[in-house]
Amino acid sequence: MGRERTVAEGQVADLLRTAREALGLSLAFMTRMEGDTQHLEVVESAIPLVFRDGMTQRRDTSFCQAILDGRLPAVMPNVRDFPEAMKLPAARVGRIRSYVSVPVVLSDGTVYGTFCAAGFTADKQMSKRDKALMEVLSHAASLIIEPDVRERNRQAEIAGRIGPLLEAGGPLVLLQPIVELGTRRRVGAEALSRFPREWGLPPDRCFADAHAIGEGHRLEILALRRAADRLAEVDGYVAMNVSPATLLTPECTGLLERLPLDRIVLELSEHDPVDDYDAIAAVLTPLRAVGMRLAIDDVGAGFSSLRHIVVTAPDVIKLDRSIVTGISDDPVLGVVTRSLVDLAQAIGAKVVAEGVETAADAEALGAVGVHLGQGWHFGAATTPADLRAEYPRQVPVGAAGPAR
Repeated sequence: MGRERTVAEGQVADLLRTAREALGLSLAFMTRMEGDTQHLEVVESAIPLVFRDGMTQRRDTSFCQAILDGRLPAVMPNVRDFPEAMKLPAARVGRIRSYVSVPVVLSDGTVYGTFCAAGFTADKQMSKRDKALMEVLSHAASLIIEPDVRERNRQAEIAGRIGPLLEAGGPLVLLQPIVELGTRRRVGAEALSRFPREWGLPPDRCFADAHAIGEGHRLEILALRRAADRLAEVDGYVAMNVSPATLLTPECTGLLERLPLDRIVLELSEHDPVDDYDAIAAVLTPLRAVGMRLAIDDVGAGFSSLRHIVVTAPDVIKLDRSIVTGISDDPVLGVVTRSLVDLAQAIGAKVVAEGVETAADAEALGAVGVHLGQGWHFGAATTPADLRAEYPRQVPVGAAGPAR
């Protein structure tokens, strides 16, 4: 037996069955034209052992290609009346004697393949009306298959981008300084992945794309390895990002166990749901016992941060930029941030504010008890050589100057 048909293929099969029964023919099928090959994607046949899903042939030997090229008409009541057709294998080996074929055209005008029906005897009644019916059914088939076609094309495009990057060892990893708001001394840095500029995509989209084609864990682990390589190039700790699902893989655990864990803060993204906290704890507990710290990332941005915090009791809470940027001008953001600082104090965690972009916001965050900050105010992600030990305090714009 062949593979089971998808839902879309089953719906196309219903259309092909309608065509075969309406025209009184033995065979109906939809093809996909790809490169030099014609694929019979869905076949409805009175003799399924001879014609079945998945069969292929060279495009230049098919009736369909000759019809698309204009060398044969779309409707052939008797194939023997067309010398060009009789040269092709379908007439000589398959002994097809009546044939009708119309293109399957997607919404962007792309010819995907053909929608065809055939008989093993001549059919003098076959006419333009039969072609019109096939065109209606072909259009219905195009509407059914287009979402799957787009998804396959999307995955092929992603694989074409991600594949070479994986083979090259993963993304470039830069470091963004993490600074004590009280002293302006750098205590650590976050490792941030950077992807080719020509992609024009943010890192989270690149990781999501990799997961969409089953390469997400591999990409995350390569990024962790690149981040780990930075440990020898900087002082302080290095914060590394990982999704809960990737953390649970043996490859990730094995990598972390080989690193100097007392210099690592592992950030779990708050955007990803955790299905099994017990499994997460089983991985994290021995790592944290020998010095690794745990951070919950993007707190305040999504749906599960408080649950993550309550269950995992992290060492670090990282405030999302959505509740950080503009805090100097928004008293509501100050109240929200103060409440999260109180929560952190209750569990003995440090608070890091992401997205600190101005001197005024840095001062406001310090005033409500936030310990650490990172963002454009202190510097973008950069190479280890460009990190500084201290980031001098700046007077916020509009602040009163010294008394004279």
